[in-house]
Amino acid sequence: MPRIEVAFSPTLFQHFEKDGKIVVVVDILRATTVITTMFHNGVKEIIPVRSIDEAQEYKQKGFLVVAERNGQKLDFADFGNSPFYFTPQTVMGKTIVYSTTNGTNAITMGKDAQEVIIGSFLNISAIQSYLYARSHDILIMCAGWKGKFCLEDAIFAGALSQRLLESGRFETICDSTHAAIDLWQVAKSDLPGYLEKVAQRHRLKKLGLDDVIEFCFTPDVSDVIPVLKGDKLVALV
Repeated sequence: MPRIEVAFSPTLFQHFEKDGKIVVVVDILRATTVITTMFHNGVKEIIPVRSIDEAQEYKQKGFLVVAERNGQKLDFADFGNSPFYFTPQTVMGKTIVYSTTNGTNAITMGKDAQEVIIGSFLNISAIQSYLYARSHDILIMCAGWKGKFCLEDAIFAGALSQRLLESGRFETICDSTHAAIDLWQVAKSDLPGYLEKVAQRHRLKKLGLDDVIEFCFTPDVSDVIPVLKGDKLVALV
């Protein structure tokens, strides 16, 4: 029976075996929510890059660039990192370069796995169904905050892990998976209240960018599944 593991940060990810596993990258506030939104609204492909220099090089070549650090849009970028920027009129059929504080680092770290897919509350049921069909071992990688643990990604990891385990198709012997499920059980009865504990929620609030919070925790907005193919994210079809 395939197993579920959770890496609570990219710093811990290095200690997990990746071969043959599907890595689900999670950065709820906000990268994987934004990526899911862009594909839902028709973006052709996304090129995730880790460094600011890489993002600037793509900008100089004429690409549209999303780039932020510490929540704030970088001055050379076309867009900041709110899902509300990426309407169908903005992204339909386009290639967009994407660089963020945590999410794109996590995405590129997973390249040695069997497959890397993008998870968010927006597409949680689609991810669940896809993982049922693939029946591989799963490693949920939380992007965290600058290599450290963060609550919002762990909550999602718990929500997805619980769904998968309840199906009877997966098992776990991973303490992090059980801990994530326990966090989800605590949080889910009053999610808005629990989110007051989330540090990133308060970072965004200070920047006037916390209007996205409710949307980022809304389940099943989309059935799209972004997947890493080479150095680009594309939508599974």
